[in-house]
Amino acid sequence: MPDLSKVPVTIITGFLGAGKTTLISHLIRNAGGRRLAVVVNEFGTLGVDGDILQSCAIPDCPAENIVELANGCICCTVADDFIPTVERLLALDPRPDHILIETSGLALPKPLLKAFDWPAIRSRITVDGVLALADAEAVAAGRFAPDPIAIAAQRAADPGVDHETPLAEVFEDQLACADMVLLTKVDLAGPQGVAAARAMIAAETSRPILELADGVIDPRVILGLGAAAEDDIAARPSHHDGEDDHEHDDFDSTVITLPEITDPCDLAARIGLLAQSHGILRVKGYAAVAGKPMRLLVQAVGARVRHHYDRPWRAGETRQTTLVAIAERGNIDAAAIRATLAG
Repeated sequence: MPDLSKVPVTIITGFLGAGKTTLISHLIRNAGGRRLAVVVNEFGTLGVDGDILQSCAIPDCPAENIVELANGCICCTVADDFIPTVERLLALDPRPDHILIETSGLALPKPLLKAFDWPAIRSRITVDGVLALADAEAVAAGRFAPDPIAIAAQRAADPGVDHETPLAEVFEDQLACADMVLLTKVDLAGPQGVAAARAMIAAETSRPILELADGVIDPRVILGLGAAAEDDIAARPSHHDGEDDHEHDDFDSTVITLPEITDPCDLAARIGLLAQSHGILRVKGYAAVAGKPMRLLVQAVGARVRHHYDRPWRAGETRQTTLVAIAERGNIDAAAIRATLAG
């Protein structure tokens, strides 16, 4: 007899560098016997997150269960990409017990929720819950607006004018759509930073706020929420309610390719300079280090840069450094970025 029960789906959203991939990697390794499938939506043409997750595939979540949708917002390409991908995962044998969807840091979750009302999949899947990840250190620092005090004064003086930055709108939409907020990187923020971040988030949503570091959390807490969020769309407000679609023209990305490097710390320092000199929000990718058989994984949020060797270079792979930089539109100068990274 075919299994007629709905497959639960968890949407994992959050700002750039909030730790979505780290959380999903943890869930894959601690699935508790569940057969998982993962859909990863990248921003830009360089697929990094999908490759990271495929490197931690296990029998309950093999590599073929991890699908990457690159170079396109998942909520803007529903008919062309998302629906066929979900149908393909539902056709797997054995069928997944749970599907995790990692949105890009720029995606608005509400349009994606609406996609679950499509006749082709509505009777077969349900949105178990929407998780919004928030970087405690970044939220505490108020990075979602250039000058929060000045903007608050302007809004108070003229409430009919929207002075929010695009980053703030994305963040607020993600919080408003969430069933639960996961406050990440609490170890970096410190007690005062965590308290400030919690207060800022609590001002936007009454949903539960859980703290975690390195993506570690008991899967039983965040999976199996039974929210059926596709039936609760009206209760999840958005800055973009009433619009037929939305654009991501406020953001842009570029891929920089360089030869092998000699000093990972020097590369990290140069990446850190990009946030200060070019307004780069996010850098991620891989570097080839001369004399090293392992590939160097690089992840940066603003001026904070992390790197570690993740796996050996495979036979046939080109040993080169490939990084994607993401910024608000107008801050992408590929030649200048390349010059800063190359030294």
